[in-house]
Amino acid sequence: MSPERLLCYRYSREILKVYSKSFYLSTMLLPREKRDAVYALYGFCRFADNLVDTPRDRSPDELRNEIDALETELKIGYRTGESEQPALCAFLHAALEHGIPIGHPVELLEGVKMDIEHHHYQSFDELHLFCHRVAGVVGLMMTRVLGYLSEEAFIYAARLGIAMQLTNILRDIQEDRWNGRIYLPLDEMTAYGVDPKDLEAERCTPALRNLVRFSAERAHRYYNEAAPGIHLLTPRTRFAIQSASDIYRNILFKIEKNDFNPFLGRVYVPHNAKIRIILLNYLRGLSGKFKKDPALHTIHTGDQEIPS
Repeated sequence: MSPERLLCYRYSREILKVYSKSFYLSTMLLPREKRDAVYALYGFCRFADNLVDTPRDRSPDELRNEIDALETELKIGYRTGESEQPALCAFLHAALEHGIPIGHPVELLEGVKMDIEHHHYQSFDELHLFCHRVAGVVGLMMTRVLGYLSEEAFIYAARLGIAMQLTNILRDIQEDRWNGRIYLPLDEMTAYGVDPKDLEAERCTPALRNLVRFSAERAHRYYNEAAPGIHLLTPRTRFAIQSASDIYRNILFKIEKNDFNPFLGRVYVPHNAKIRIILLNYLRGLSGKFKKDPALHTIHTGDQEIPS
């Protein structure tokens, strides 16, 4: 690898280290070639996402122009294999090496654009499309990087990405409100009797608790549906995705522990609990004890431990 490209990979690694400490920890025990490719994939996805999520003095049209310019550079890079943009440089190398179709990152950018155009979603169908584009597609690309034993793995990977994005939405209800965004589907808010003014005033009404509970149960269903796909990844990489799934799912458990009140501050999984989850899953992988249904050994770091 050239010194220039090596710097791009290091840049992507730092992006992952800063923005997703959980996933960074999950990747540390991966084989080197897989780990570097994961850094490159995450670095590009986060760079694209930050174009919209990072507060800057830009109009919606200017943000769209930035994303369109990135898409143009992406398409040129798929043809030429190079780019001077560090996050894109590393991603292109990993994507071409692992056979990631160009349609996946292009669809991701379409999802990023949705965050410019939509500050709320009318229905879960609309929200599902957003979740698929910004997270399900990431699961598809990650599967290419980590390696898989069956094409079925892609179905489960997309579901896990959606599960994790739904978890993000529930964790960030308060922060998203501060930024003028509501990701809870409006028709479901109406059905449960949730007044948007209660969100604005940060009032956790019984109706809102019920809606958050319902949304958490739906996210759990996506985790359960995704679980069999872990077994379809290559043996030396399964632990990383199982660990990421466990860590994110524990956010749901903590939301439940807060009685589904989204206004008690951002919930998180402590560092020591993350390390425990990763090490237990890594040891399972080494011993060949991964079961075909990983949901049977999801690690719960709440008050009641699930046997591992």
